[in-house]
Formats: sequence, C-alpha cells, structure tokens
Amino acid sequence: MDSQSGRIVTFGEVMLRLSPPGNLRFEQASSFDVFYGGGEANVAVSLARLGQDVEYVTRLPAGPLGSACVQSLRKHGVGTAFIVVGGDRLGIYFLEKGAGPRPSHVVYDRAESAFARIEPGMVDWADVFKTGSWFHWTGITPAVSESAAAACLEAVRYAKKVGVTVSCDLNYRKKLWKWGRPAGDVMAEMVALCDCVIGNEADMGDVFGILPVETDVTTGEIDGRRYELVCRELSQRFPKLRTIAITLRGSYSADHNSWSAVCWNGGDMLYAPIHQIHQIRDRVGGGDSFAAGLIYGIQAFGENMARALEFAVAASCLKHTIQGDANLVTLSEIEQLMDGDASGRISR
Repeated sequence: MDSQSGRIVTFGEVMLRLSPPGNLRFEQASSFDVFYGGGEANVAVSLARLGQDVEYVTRLPAGPLGSACVQSLRKHGVGTAFIVVGGDRLGIYFLEKGAGPRPSHVVYDRAESAFARIEPGMVDWADVFKTGSWFHWTGITPAVSESAAAACLEAVRYAKKVGVTVSCDLNYRKKLWKWGRPAGDVMAEMVALCDCVIGNEADMGDVFGILPVETDVTTGEIDGRRYELVCRELSQRFPKLRTIAITLRGSYSADHNSWSAVCWNGGDMLYAPIHQIHQIRDRVGGGDSFAAGLIYGIQAFGENMARALEFAVAASCLKHTIQGDANLVTLSEIEQLMDGDASGRISR
C-alpha cells in the first residue's frame, strides 16, 4: 500500500506523562513511568511508523526536558525542524489507569507551559507548508489558551490558502476549556475550513450540541446507525466537510471495551466491524491512532473509504495493547487484524 506523496504536518502540545506503575492509585505510587505524548504528536508518531513523511510543529522550552521530547519524536522518524524553542516549562499530565469498574483519572499540570504561550507569528507556516499535503490539528490545541487558539486558526487558514487538506479531531477536553470563549464558538470557525472531522461518540454533542437519540455509551452496546443523523447535521452546518468519522467506544469496564467507527463520506454512511478489546493495557491515544489510521487509509486506498475506515479501526484497536500514548504497531500487524486474525499467536 503506497500512499500519495506529500508531507503530513501536525500541530499541538507534547507533554511529559507520569503514570503510577500498573494500576496503582496516585496515593500508592512511589515512582512514575515516564512517557511523552499529546494528541497531535501521537498522530505524527503513528504516521511516521507507517512510513509517512511527517513534520510535527510545537513550542518547547530549552533544556533537557525539551530535548528529551524532541528525541522521543525523532526516534520514531518524526520531523522536528519547525519546533519553536521558547517559554519556561514543559506541560505535564498525570495518568492513573483504572481497572474493572474503576475509571482512569487524569490530572493536568500544563498552565503557562511553553506551548500555552505560543502566539500567531511564531511559526513560519509558509515554510512549513512548502511541501505539505495534509494538516492535522485537534480541539486540544485551541482549548489550551486563547493565544494557542489564535495560532491554530492562523495555521488552518494558511493551510487552506495553499491548498492543503485539513483534518481535525474534535478531542473535547472539559478540564481545559477555561480561558473564556465556549468550545463550540472557537471550534466552529476552524472546523468550517476543514475537509475531514473526527470525533468520538460524545464529541459532537459536547462541542456542537449534536447528539444521537437514545444512546448510552456506558452499556457497552453502541448502535452506529444512530450516528447517521449526527453526521448529516454536522455536514449541513459545515458544508465544506467531505469526510466525518466517529469512533464508537462501548465501555463495559476499564479493561473491556467494544470498539468500532462510522464514517460519512459525501453522503454515504459506512460502518466498520466491531472489535471486542479485553485486558486493555492503555487506552490513551486510541482516538489519535484512529485519526492516523484514517489519514493513512484515505491516502493509501483512494476512493475505497470502507477499506480506509476498516484500517483505522484495526490500527486503533491494536493501540489498546500498547503502554504509553503512541501506537507502536506495524503495518503488517494492522493488516493481519484486518484479515481477521486476532489470535495473538507468536510470530516466529
């Protein structure tokens, strides 16, 4: 599967993640496991590992932690030439992984981070997009701060000006939208310029108030057909959208989820197979790995959107078996799952 040429650019905040080992609670921890991650960085890593030319744009402080972030990206083949150096601190988040009926818990420590203080004009988007063909951002970026929202809008506008395909993962984070304007107002201006929008089963409602009828994600049973009206209403509100994809996670427990997705593609609704994921190792980054899989699939499979959707779901299903934010699986492993082999047998 050879995808189309052209650089994929992602833009957002990469953070230091600290997690108690295993499923310990914060109060039990005497040490933390260290990862680097963030929505757009996770997408960049996934795509680079699938052989794509990817450039990640962010702002990091000078010093050892900023350098460690850069190295964590480069070791996966992600380009870092346009990372802006400045600011005083790296954003941090703490993740306590749940188990059984106990949910996972996130605590942010990212106020006044280097990225939160990014401003329009700090990134030379003309240089970034000289060879760019696709630009991906998420709703986390404009949620971080008013200046980050302005910088993101600047990037989206420039990408559209030079004919770059733009995708957005809505990624609503209630704990972050604190700086003033409602998420729906801020996001609408940028989503109106997008070609592709991705969200989970709740994002469309949380951001734009578009809700499916009679759906309860806590039962584990999610009917993808109920999301057709959600997609159609969103496409009417934002007529430039060509693709709308919604991941569907049914939560039986913290360790067992069902996983699937639907996709509206120019008026046609597509439905992916449903996977049952048992013994989840880490669900953080599941949506990011889906976004990366969809971007890859659209470019690799052309008009076969059903195949692209199936690829994205399989890739993100496998992510749940990987510790950390990034999806460290291979193309052959994704293809194997797409072909129906979920046995987990040793490959010798």
